[in-house]
Amino acid sequence: MKKISFFVLTLISAFFVSCASTSTAAPVGVTRIDANTTTDLSGYWNDTDVRIVAENLVSQCVNAPAIAAFNNARKTQPVVIVGTFRNQSDEHIDTTIISQKFETALINSGKVAFVASSSERGEVREERNDQQINSSEETAKSLGNETGADFMLIGAVKTIIDSAGNESTRTYYVTAQLIDIETNRKLWMGEDSSIKKYIKRPSYRK
Repeated sequence: MKKISFFVLTLISAFFVSCASTSTAAPVGVTRIDANTTTDLSGYWNDTDVRIVAENLVSQCVNAPAIAAFNNARKTQPVVIVGTFRNQSDEHIDTTIISQKFETALINSGKVAFVASSSERGEVREERNDQQINSSEETAKSLGNETGADFMLIGAVKTIIDSAGNESTRTYYVTAQLIDIETNRKLWMGEDSSIKKYIKRPSYRK
């Protein structure tokens, strides 16, 4: 009986010691920083790189002669749809962030209009079809009135790596282009390779 009581007391003591040590553990340090602050902790693609590349390529795109020519000839904005921005690098990159920044900046420039992408249209079409059944005739949106895009915006991200020992450089090569949907003509091509990083990893001795 004494052995059982001693064992129970030991478990209870261990439990309270564990709780005490947990409660006195140092809190996680979190510091808020400005969203435009340049941060590079890992040496891989990050939010600063997205911002720099998007600013450079959007500036090239909105000033493309093809867009000005379209506006002058038809007296209206070209309608653009976002295609695929392919990740051809050696790391995980969410390229949808790049395409969304493109879309936002181009719409805000007032030089082009955008229609929903292929991934977005399905949900809109589902709602429009539902309206044919469940909405009043006065408010249901008509079928077959979608705006067809004139241009498609596509692009890609690649990396060029040079390494020796614990040192390496990573250069990001980002391309974008506008393609005439009717003729497949490439109306504008832009590229940016301004993101180049030198990375030195610590040497570990065995």
